[in-house]
Amino acid sequence: MSVPDPLETVRELATHASDIKHLQADMDKMVKDMQDVKDTLEAIRKTLDQAHGGWRMLIAVGSASALIGGFAAWLIEHMGK
Repeated sequence: MSVPDPLETVRELATHASDIKHLQADMDKMVKDMQDVKDTLEAIRKTLDQAHGGWRMLIAVGSASALIGGFAAWLIEHMGK
């Protein structure tokens, strides 16, 4: 059994330390990217919530317009007789 070379051990430790720093930097970037994705999804959700209310208003206005138009057509038809 041979004794490990101390210089080789130091080199391996330095290489591992460098690899760990790179991995940590990558993880930090991924965490930031995930937070950006969460923020974007939250903004999309808020926009869709607002659009949902807009659709309700559009349906209400359309229904009211159809009711008024129908009544006007009925009134014109019966007034002409």
